[in-house]
Amino acid sequence: MAFQLCYSPPTFFTEHHFLSNSLTPQRKTTLSNSSPLFKLSPIPRHSKPFLQITNVSLQEHAPQDTQNTIPSADEISKYPDSKSGSSSNSSVWVNPRSPRASKLRKQSYEARYASLIRVSESLDSSNPCEVDVADVLKVIGNNILERDAILVLNNMSNSQTALLALRYFQDMLKSSKQTIFYNVTLKVFRKCRDMEGAEKLFEEMINRGVKPDNVTFSTIISCARLCSLPSKAVEWFEKMPSFDCNPDDVTYSTMIDAYGRAGNVDMAFSLYDRARTENWRIDPATFSTMIKIHGVAGNYDGCLNVYEEMKAIGIKPNLVIYNCLLDAMGRAKRPWQIKTIYKEMIKNGFSPSWATYASLLRAYGRARYGEDALIVYKEMKEKGLQLNVILYNTLLAMCADVGYVNEAVEIFQDMKSSGTCSPDSWTFSSMITIYSCGGKVSEAEEMLNDMVEAGFDPNIFVLTSLIQCYGKAKRVDDVVRTFNQLIELGLTPDDRFCGCLLNVITQTPKGELGKLIDCVVRANPKLGFVVELLLGEQDKEGNFRTEASELFSVVSADVRKAYCNCLIDLCVNLDLLDKACELLDLGLTLQIYKDLQSRSPTQWSLYLKGLSLGAALTALHVWIKDLTKVLESGEELPPLLGINTGHGKHKYSDKGLASVFESHLKELNAPFHEAPEKVGWFLTTKVAAKSWLESRSSPELVAA
Repeated sequence: MAFQLCYSPPTFFTEHHFLSNSLTPQRKTTLSNSSPLFKLSPIPRHSKPFLQITNVSLQEHAPQDTQNTIPSADEISKYPDSKSGSSSNSSVWVNPRSPRASKLRKQSYEARYASLIRVSESLDSSNPCEVDVADVLKVIGNNILERDAILVLNNMSNSQTALLALRYFQDMLKSSKQTIFYNVTLKVFRKCRDMEGAEKLFEEMINRGVKPDNVTFSTIISCARLCSLPSKAVEWFEKMPSFDCNPDDVTYSTMIDAYGRAGNVDMAFSLYDRARTENWRIDPATFSTMIKIHGVAGNYDGCLNVYEEMKAIGIKPNLVIYNCLLDAMGRAKRPWQIKTIYKEMIKNGFSPSWATYASLLRAYGRARYGEDALIVYKEMKEKGLQLNVILYNTLLAMCADVGYVNEAVEIFQDMKSSGTCSPDSWTFSSMITIYSCGGKVSEAEEMLNDMVEAGFDPNIFVLTSLIQCYGKAKRVDDVVRTFNQLIELGLTPDDRFCGCLLNVITQTPKGELGKLIDCVVRANPKLGFVVELLLGEQDKEGNFRTEASELFSVVSADVRKAYCNCLIDLCVNLDLLDKACELLDLGLTLQIYKDLQSRSPTQWSLYLKGLSLGAALTALHVWIKDLTKVLESGEELPPLLGINTGHGKHKYSDKGLASVFESHLKELNAPFHEAPEKVGWFLTTKVAAKSWLESRSSPELVAA
């Protein structure tokens, strides 16, 4: 039986820049029963095999004399990283058992190509010295073609021996196409991620008077990109005009990523806009960089826009894209979008990596999605993925915020037994906060001792938590001792620490207030002065409202409501109703409290969510007075009146504002009842409210 022996010379596929790293011969050996050129005739029994050939020319010469067997030097210059598409096919029908077949195989350039590839491999493993490199190259012979030299260099992956091979070929060939030799050698430096060597080779190139071309720069730029040196990529990109080189679209697209990573966001955006207008081919790495740029800038909608644009032009997201997007939505605190993106990722066949799980943990932790974060944590443990100290701390901080005490203890024990990381100061701080908020004094103190034994001094966050813990336990002397410890450590009380002291004061019996007020005065004289005015200290003079207003103007915005809540609570506890109302009015004036009341034709409402109990009771007192004035003026009430307390409970308590408020409404004999279909709402009708208001001779405020 006869076979078709087909030979296709090596080709260089067009894949620009650094996307291809090897040259591979395309070899086909096929069986065929039909061909426009050749026909298989049945072989008679006992007859000798024969060969029928039509329109075929066989060349008997050595491969270096053949024509159209390998790409020209110009082709390799144009496609230095890969394989161009030009080739010619010569095929003959040959009996594989014939001596002729063996001879043809030996004479084909495939054999030559394979031998040159072996030379490249030998050079890669050779000692980087001239003698050893020369010994390897001697097998090629003295009559070396440019294309042979380029092929050898192009398939190397050792930059040290490649440099010596380049010298050898330059001495042997004296070629006029030196730029091509340097370009393929630069490609080897890129494979080795040797940016320093590539720059030195370019300098030599210039010193020898060899003019670089676009391929020279694109190779160096892609080398910088592979070496994670975006600033270097920018530097070489901006050198191109001085050598009369104009970047092509692919290089421009590459530079979007480089400029973004180098911090030149404006240039990255400019190139990206141009890429969209001119339909450049953009790779997934560039899209991921654009998502990161938008994420760092806080433009989270921009992240989603880039993601949608990428899909619109037919580029499928890879795992890196998904991870970048999940991380960005985590910083945006958009857990609902995180869930949607993650589901799409799984649907598209991607398995979550460690980076995926890390992004999910950080995202759910920031958003305080406790259940989702714990699911991710358990899935990681089931798959044997190790958490680092940052992820453990993220979980513990989340547990502290949502009140997951038992879960936090389990995670902490897992961290200690992991063998991969140890608790740091933030770990201990979170655990102390968890125990302190739950009023577990002994556990908090034990954790503090462990922290000190581990070599960490308590920071202001730890001492703030301890003061809160001792305050809940009514251990005033321990509060004072902890405050003195903070001063001895040289720490400066911040607004949160002072707010915690103020909160402890609201829980302290009147007889022991003096000890804590002294601490407040030392920590924040302005706050201490306002507290002394509130208590009516005889030696203190000043307008309470004015001083309180000045206090709120100097403290940070994120603690103003807490300060105002605590001061009102203290007024309610001490039965200072007028000052409580004055503080509430001041809070509304300064927009510390917003939208506490609303009125529509069908319902008037009071919103108490986010207020402390004392502030809520004060707001109720003011609202009742307002409703009474409405009746006295002859104005009609709406059909429905409602009080919204919210339906949540305190994270470290079984009671929320709704349950406490319900008891207070009963004490007032108020006709408001919890609406079963609207959780957190207490409603009453116009008739019931009017009857109750008229029956009240004077409003009362019951202390919390």
